[in-house]
Amino acid sequence: MGIDNIPYKWLQEIINLTAERIVIVDRNGIIIYINSTYCEFLGTIVEQAMGRHVKDVIENTRMHIVATTGQAEPASVQSINGSEMIANRFPLIVDGELVGAVGTVMFRTPEDWWDYQRKIEPLLEELKYYKTKYEKELKSKYSFKDLVGKSKDFQLAKSLAERISGSQSAVLLLGESGTGKELFAHAIHDNSTRATFPFVPINCASIPEHLLESELFGYEDGAFTGAKKGGKKGQFQIANYGTIFLDEVGDMPLSMQSKLLRVLQEKEIQRVGGQTSIPVDVRVIAATHRDLEKMVEEGKFRKDLYYRLNVIKIEIPPLRNRKEDIQSIANGLLKKLEKKFYRHGTLLSEEVIECLVHYTWPGNIRELENVLERAINVLDGKRIELTHLPLYLRDHDKNNDQSIESINRSAMAPSQTLVQPLKETLAQVEKQAILQALATAKGNKQEAAKILQIGKTRFYEKCKIYNIQ
Repeated sequence: MGIDNIPYKWLQEIINLTAERIVIVDRNGIIIYINSTYCEFLGTIVEQAMGRHVKDVIENTRMHIVATTGQAEPASVQSINGSEMIANRFPLIVDGELVGAVGTVMFRTPEDWWDYQRKIEPLLEELKYYKTKYEKELKSKYSFKDLVGKSKDFQLAKSLAERISGSQSAVLLLGESGTGKELFAHAIHDNSTRATFPFVPINCASIPEHLLESELFGYEDGAFTGAKKGGKKGQFQIANYGTIFLDEVGDMPLSMQSKLLRVLQEKEIQRVGGQTSIPVDVRVIAATHRDLEKMVEEGKFRKDLYYRLNVIKIEIPPLRNRKEDIQSIANGLLKKLEKKFYRHGTLLSEEVIECLVHYTWPGNIRELENVLERAINVLDGKRIELTHLPLYLRDHDKNNDQSIESINRSAMAPSQTLVQPLKETLAQVEKQAILQALATAKGNKQEAAKILQIGKTRFYEKCKIYNIQ
């Protein structure tokens, strides 16, 4: 059955129900059809409107123009009877010939528009919220101007990172925990041709081994018990055309290393439970505080993956080797923390600056930021003094003064200098290092063990020996 079998009155009613207000004109702009709903709104009747030029019936119309030019005018604002309408005008082309035009009107009164807006606005607001959240989270947060420092090694690392940011090659960032490897990754992406596409950071050490594959590559519907209906995109697919940052790549299990290598070689992924390959165009920036070359020798890291990631290697120096940068870094961190704590004009005293410069910073910039955040939390005025610093920092500074004084004394009277056995001296240094690591990690023993680059079991044993809770 075709449209010819539908009665004419049925067609009229269908048009009234679906289009509400509709008008059809021929090539000359003469109305050959207009429905009663439109006529009611215009204050006329069908019999009076039919056969007349559309300009004589509809205010501010452009139907006759569309019927002549053949150019559609969808979603145009048109004023009729003092109200702003949304008019859709389309040319009628039959057998390749322009024969006229058809027009419809939405929102014949402001009330219609506001009613529609009330229904659609919450959905638009929700969409806008998730779009903004998505874009904010998947964009680089730092640029090269945020990488502060004038020390030679740091400037060499920063200069190399800037030069290679426009490349598409993989980058391997090496450095101790807290040196700013993620900031470098953000800056490289921000300065690259991929900057308008997603930047997706992944911490390989924080995701359980059995979840890492589905997190990186996604999964299909029903791939495993509890899988989200319809499946889920992996981080590589989300990062398509952008950059994926694999932090702590040295902690990635061997089983996952081979799958990552395949993705880097073939430039395609396969979801968990899936049978088809999905092409991806992603630049990889990896980072680790571990000695990957040693891990390769020990069989803990795949040699072929190491060379695939190590196309461009950038070594970021630790803070203890950047003494001349500590004051400028501290001031930059203070500006950042001031926004967080709604403060302004916070300063560091000369004694504090001297203390910060002489400290060894095993936790690097992350530890420095923690120290300054702690100081701001206990600060009454605008000047950070020694009393606002953690006790272990003040003790370290005091010990330094005592050491210098003791060296001076020993130079003057060597026979009176008290020398401790080497075993006891090493034990004191080891205990101090553990306490500093715990302070940096805010009491988290697992994180402290990582800072000291020793195993968790060994770290707990040391704490027991030195009676550290």
